[in-house]
Amino acid sequence: MTSFYEELHKTEKFSDETENIQSRATIDKWIFRLLLLLIGLMPLIVMAKVEEVISPLISNVELLSSGVKGDLFTHYKALFVLVITIITGTMLLAKILFMGGTIRKTYLNYVLGIFVVAIVVSTIASPNITIALTGQHNRSEGAVSWLCYIALMFIAINIKYPKEVVSYIMYTMIPFVYINLYIITMNFLGKDLLINNTRVQGFVSLFLPEGASISEGSALIGTLNQWNYMSGMFAMMTIMYLAWAVTSKRWVVMFVGIITASVSISIMFMSISTSGFLTVALLFPLILLVIFQLENKKRGLIALSIFLVISAPVFYSLAEKDLRIWNESFGFFIDKNPFLEDSSTIIKNNNVAFASENHFDLPILPNRETAAGSGRVYIWDKTIKLVQDRLFLGYGKDSLVYNFPHYNIDSRAGMWDENTIIDKPHNEFVGILHGFGIAGFCAFIILLSIIVLKTVNLIFTKKWSNFIIAITALAYFAQAMFNDSLPATSAFVFIIMGMLISIGQFENKENTDGRYN
Repeated sequence: MTSFYEELHKTEKFSDETENIQSRATIDKWIFRLLLLLIGLMPLIVMAKVEEVISPLISNVELLSSGVKGDLFTHYKALFVLVITIITGTMLLAKILFMGGTIRKTYLNYVLGIFVVAIVVSTIASPNITIALTGQHNRSEGAVSWLCYIALMFIAINIKYPKEVVSYIMYTMIPFVYINLYIITMNFLGKDLLINNTRVQGFVSLFLPEGASISEGSALIGTLNQWNYMSGMFAMMTIMYLAWAVTSKRWVVMFVGIITASVSISIMFMSISTSGFLTVALLFPLILLVIFQLENKKRGLIALSIFLVISAPVFYSLAEKDLRIWNESFGFFIDKNPFLEDSSTIIKNNNVAFASENHFDLPILPNRETAAGSGRVYIWDKTIKLVQDRLFLGYGKDSLVYNFPHYNIDSRAGMWDENTIIDKPHNEFVGILHGFGIAGFCAFIILLSIIVLKTVNLIFTKKWSNFIIAITALAYFAQAMFNDSLPATSAFVFIIMGMLISIGQFENKENTDGRYN
């Protein structure tokens, strides 16, 4: 009799564990679907939002003053990120508490923990705590968004994925690329959709209160905020799809990757910003290195050649239509613009005035110039000097506009005009240091270091599927040298970094029971 109950108990335990395995697989499947929904749909959201903004400063300057202000690009994106984070976080918690799930043990847990502590402490200690919590009204890059990014990465680390996870990511992002191609092409041709298309105007204004409208002069260059962000994001897309194309073993996939990479780089060129071009230029040699590591080098070279053959005439036609496209790409390395027929001479004022009678010399003012990187070096220098006063606590994320020393006379030599208002650092590394202090900055640098090491390791081990994710994350950090963070870029990259850690560090070591197809 005793042996009967012992056998029954063992059978019940086995049955419970079998059920838990199936339940965990189901939860993982739905979390993965929601993560795909987030990275595929969220960057496309463009909806107008107006709100009453209370500024920490009393000022008559619009960027610094209180009032009713609008946003097209980030509020609803950030809200979508928050909702998906809460849902997937709850599902992961349920898996752990009720289905026998476990938290994967990795040193990254400590890094993410330090990052979270840095965010919380810097926000509580911020001189502008409200801004630090939610971010500026038109950027939504405060502590809430960054806690979501870290939570999404943690969630992505702790689930299992189907074998074709990278293909799912590639196909999920394709609509984002082609929709933005249409939008930016219309803008480039002078037929901006926000001005000329009543349906787009109506859709974008769907949630505006009665009496509110899109301000005159607004333009729609894409589903991201501004030229720099479009350039950086589509440099990432170019690298991602080009890596997919050259490493693919299937001709159909290769051609899909080539065409999408060509479309992405076309969008990058039309974004007229150097940041994306420099990102592609920096990582292009890595793509070449990978090609020579492939078993089928010929296929990889064919893919790269077709990409170049498609992209070259597209660039030529675009640069011929707008001279800035050369200036913001190859013009970074080559001074002479071959598309420019006539050159004009700019005479700079030496800023010395003489009184007619007494020959009185006025103080010599700095010449009006722009520092390297369209003034970025000036901004970085001033921001880092600010950080020295709050190195450990930081100022709170997205609050630079309320701390930066505006109206400095030396901004004539850095930003051309001493009346320029600086609202962001134009460098996410500097932004992290200013916002979250040295602890948050170190956590960010560790994440970059991990991606660099993973990328190198994947090249030598020839795990090309994982390499595609790694080089995409690497492109994010490269463009972050010149751009700031956005929900559309950072949420996407933190998710795929979590996926990279999961499928690269755990999937090959753990029992694959419960892995879904």
